[in-house]
Amino acid sequence: MLIHPWDAARDKEEWRDWLRTRDFGQLAVNGVDGGPPVLVPTHFLYDGDQAIMLHLARPNPVWAALEANPVAVVSVYDDYAYIPSAWRSDSPGDGVPTSYYASVQLTCRARIVDDEEGRAEILRRQLAHHQPDGGHGEVAADAGPYRKMFSAIRGLRLEVVGVRAKFKYDDQRPVEFRERIGAGLAERDLPGDAGARAQQLRRMRIGPRRLEGS
Repeated sequence: MLIHPWDAARDKEEWRDWLRTRDFGQLAVNGVDGGPPVLVPTHFLYDGDQAIMLHLARPNPVWAALEANPVAVVSVYDDYAYIPSAWRSDSPGDGVPTSYYASVQLTCRARIVDDEEGRAEILRRQLAHHQPDGGHGEVAADAGPYRKMFSAIRGLRLEVVGVRAKFKYDDQRPVEFRERIGAGLAERDLPGDAGARAQQLRRMRIGPRRLEGS
């Protein structure tokens, strides 16, 4: 994706803080023998640093793609809204519409996990994250509520080797311009508008991008 300097993450902590509260995205892998990319919508667990883990059904076509090429991208986006022409216009008829959104793309090296304890550990950690209040029972290959379907899944550990992060909220524009659009988002209040406005206001509070360590 194209990232203009004003849309880039201010520093590493900005995109990490954003990603810590999100656990659903798309796993993208190169297609086999020149085929189209394989895209898998999935929940995942990010450790906040360098590792992502998840599990998928054994018949999933992603496994053949990963065996051919273990490079993958986990793509997450949220806090998006369509910004109409009139909101970005200082005079009738000359506004250009745009999209607001936040996006993090993690380039990873994949390792398929097939041993029983390795799969069980991934499932335990995912369940602990998604169901922190418990109620998920024992997780093991030979006991508990998951044993009958345990052979039907494979685990995946992804080592993060590169990150591209973008927060596209008109940061290059004057504050008054952004405040006007923020007011429009608050008034329209469509799904996504509140999240986009919250990100826009947050970016205005933290100020210009720091080039060091970003």
